[in-house]
Amino acid sequence: MEKAIPIKNQMNAVFVHVSSLKVSVKWYSELLGLTVDLEKVKSPVFNVPVVGTTSLTLDDHTFDADFKHFPIPSPIFNFYTPNIEEAYQYIKEKGYKVVREIEWHYEMAWFNVEDPDGNVVMICNAGNSK
Repeated sequence: MEKAIPIKNQMNAVFVHVSSLKVSVKWYSELLGLTVDLEKVKSPVFNVPVVGTTSLTLDDHTFDADFKHFPIPSPIFNFYTPNIEEAYQYIKEKGYKVVREIEWHYEMAWFNVEDPDGNVVMICNAGNSK
């Protein structure tokens, strides 16, 4: 009998490192149409309420004096949209910085937007919205 692997094939959380937790919580909340009471946001982390089993944690490293933030210029995760054109217009209306225009590969399309710290987030129509 094989020994069970102690690490599961499952992602629990994506961490986004930020310089201002409240600014980032506001940005991600507005992006996703969430209502968040910013007065209740306390450092060092905030878990953005997302659908699914993987969480999105914003971390400002308040208790880590040696931490230096370096933006991630390539997306390490994406948010799903069933309508890429509508999502793109929404982003433009919000005044968010688009850093890569819509690209199509057959039926799949995506574009990239920059968060307040320069981290890049992809918006993509491929995947499952479960």
